[in-house]
Amino acid sequence: MHIPSLFVDPFAPLLEYPTEQRAKNVTHAPKRPCNLTQAEKMLAVRNALRYIPKEHHALLSQEFAEELSTFGHIYAFRFMPNFDLFAPPVSEIGAKCEKASAIILMILNNLDKRVAQFPQELVTYGGNGQVFSNWIQFRLVLRYLYSMTDHQTLVLYSGHPLGLFPSTPDSPRMTVTNGMMIPSYSTKELYDKYFALGVTQYGQMTAGSFCYIGPQGIVHGTTIYQFQITVLNAGRRMGLDSLAGKVFVTAGLGGMSGAQPKAAKIAGCIGVIAEISETALLKRHQQGWLDVYSRDLEEIVRWIKEYREKKEAISIGYLGNVVDLWERLAEEPECLVELGSDQTSLHNPFLGGFYPAGLTFDESNEMMTSDPAKFKILVQKSLIRQINAIDKIAAKGMYFWDYGNAFLLECHRAGANLLREDAQDDKSFRYPSYMQDIMGDIFSMGFGPFRWVCTSGKPEDLRLTDQTACRIIDELKESNVPDYVKQQYLDNKKWIEEAEKNELVVGSQARILYSDRAGRVALAAAFNDLVKNGRVSAPIVISRDHHDVSGTDSPFRETSNVYDGSAFTADMAVQNCIGDSFRGATWVALHNGGGVGWGDVINGGFGLVLDGSSDAARRAEGMLNWDVPNGVARRSWSGNSKAQEAIRRAQQQVDGMTVTLPVEADEEILRTLKF
Repeated sequence: MHIPSLFVDPFAPLLEYPTEQRAKNVTHAPKRPCNLTQAEKMLAVRNALRYIPKEHHALLSQEFAEELSTFGHIYAFRFMPNFDLFAPPVSEIGAKCEKASAIILMILNNLDKRVAQFPQELVTYGGNGQVFSNWIQFRLVLRYLYSMTDHQTLVLYSGHPLGLFPSTPDSPRMTVTNGMMIPSYSTKELYDKYFALGVTQYGQMTAGSFCYIGPQGIVHGTTIYQFQITVLNAGRRMGLDSLAGKVFVTAGLGGMSGAQPKAAKIAGCIGVIAEISETALLKRHQQGWLDVYSRDLEEIVRWIKEYREKKEAISIGYLGNVVDLWERLAEEPECLVELGSDQTSLHNPFLGGFYPAGLTFDESNEMMTSDPAKFKILVQKSLIRQINAIDKIAAKGMYFWDYGNAFLLECHRAGANLLREDAQDDKSFRYPSYMQDIMGDIFSMGFGPFRWVCTSGKPEDLRLTDQTACRIIDELKESNVPDYVKQQYLDNKKWIEEAEKNELVVGSQARILYSDRAGRVALAAAFNDLVKNGRVSAPIVISRDHHDVSGTDSPFRETSNVYDGSAFTADMAVQNCIGDSFRGATWVALHNGGGVGWGDVINGGFGLVLDGSSDAARRAEGMLNWDVPNGVARRSWSGNSKAQEAIRRAQQQVDGMTVTLPVEADEEILRTLKF
C-alpha cells in the first residue's frame, strides 16, 4: 500500500521529479494567467522556496520558474505522489489522532482521479476549486495531521499550513480559510495575480474544505429539488403530469455538472448534455452515467425525436459546443425541448468555465492565456448567441431556468437584456432562478444537503445508514409539521430508498440527503449509535454542502430571495463558521468565492467525526442545533414566512433558543410617508 509514503519527509532524500508531469489518463486545468512583472515572478518563486531546505534551492528555483512559465502557477510537481490517490479505510491511515485520520481520508478522496476534475493541479471541481495551491502544502498538511494530538489544532491559510497550535480536545482539529481578501482587493482581476504569487486560492465550496463526495452531491439536488420541484413545477405549468418523453437540454459534464445525465435518467426524461472536453465526456460515459454520445448534431436530433416518440428515458451527450447545440435545436420548426438550463462553470467564464463557439477545446485553452482580451470577447459573443437561441425555443414553449451557476448574470454582463420589466435590483432576471424562485424557500424551511461518509469504506455500512435514514424520515413525517414540510420528507424518502440502486458512489462510501434541523440531529444521533454498538465498523463523518441553509451568503444564488437589503452582507456565513467551531465541529472552513465566483460570495462548511462516544453525540446535537437555525433565523428576519414558521417550531423544541422575530410593517402607513 502506498499511503504510508505520504507521511515521510519529502526532502530527505529529495523526491524524484515525475517522469510524466501531465498524465494522459486524467483531465488537466488550462494554463493559468500569469500577468506578473519580473519582480513579481521572482517573488512567486521566493514564496514557494520558503518550504524548501536551503540546499535544494538552486535546483528547485529553476523548476519552479519553469512551472510558472509553462502552467501559470507553481504546482511543485516534484512532490506529487507517483500513484493514484484514493480514500483508504480509516483504519489503514493510522494517524496518532483518529479524527486526524478521518480528515486525511477526506483530503485523499477530494484528490481521487475518479472524483477530482483536475487531480494533478489539485482542483476538485468547478474549474478552479483548489484543495491546495501546490503539492508541498499537500505533503506538509498530511504530515502535520499524521502526527497531531487531540490537544492541537492545525491552521490552514489558503492551502498553506500555518502550523499546529495548542488547543483543547473540545476545539476543532483544523480550521481552514480560503481566499479571505481585503474587500477592495477581492476582485476577479486581482485573483489571478495573487494565485500566481501563491498567497491565496479559490477553494470553491467543498473542495477547499475537503468535503466533496463526487457528483452524487449534486445529483440529489438536481433530481429531488431541481427536477422534482423546479422541473415538475415547470411541467405542471405546461400541463404535464409526467416527464416521460420530455427533453431536458443543458451543458457540462466535468465536475459537479457530470451529475446531469444520471439525474435526468433518474427523473425519467431525455437528457441532452453538451460537453466540449472529450476527456470529461468519456469519463462520464465510462462511469455509466452517460448512455450514448455523438459529435454529430444531426444524430443528436434524430435521437431526440426517436426517444420522444418512444417516451423512453435516456442520457445523450453531445461532444461539441453548447452554443451549436442550442442554435441547431432553435432551427427546428417544432419545439423539441420542454426544459432547459446550463451547468457550465460561469463563475469562471474566461479561464475555462465556458468555451466559445468556433474554437476547439485546445484552441480555447491556448487563447485564454495568450490573448485573454480576444478570448473574453469571443466568450461574451457566444453567450449572446446562446441566450438568443434559448429565447427562440422558449418562445415556442420551453421552460428555461438558471441553475445558479451565474449563466444569466454573465449573459447580462455580456450585454443581453435579461432583467425583468419590474426588476428593482440587478439580480431579478426574466427567466426563473433555481435559487431565487425555488430553492430559497426550501432553505428557509431548513432543508439542505446533509452528507455523511462511512470511513470504513464498506458498502454494507453505507447501506445500513441508508436504512437508518429511511426509518428516521418515516418518524419525522408523522410529526406535527406543515404539509409542505411533510412533502419534503416524502421526496427525500424516495431519494434515499433508490440511492443505492442508482450506483451513485464515486470514491468514498458517501451519501447526501436533504434534511432539516430535526432530521440532521436525529440522523447524527442514530449514526453515532451505529458506531457505538459496532453495527458499522468505523467512524462516520458528517458534513454538508456549503450550498446550504446557513453556510453561504451569495446574492446571486443562495441568498437571492432575501429582499430586506441584506443579501449583499456576509454576517450569516461568517457567524456560522464561528459558531460551528466552538460547538463541536472537528474542522471548519470559511471561503471567499464559490458557486458564482470570486468576490461574489462568502461560504463556509464543517466536518464532524462520529466515533460512537458520548462526546461525539454531545457535539453533534449542540452544533447542528446552531448550524441550521442560524440561517433559518436570518431568513425569518428578512420576512420569509416559511422560515418564520420553522424557527418558531425550533424554539419550542430546542432548550435555550430565543430568536428575534420581525414585526411586519403596514404597507398603507408606508405609502403615506413623505421624504
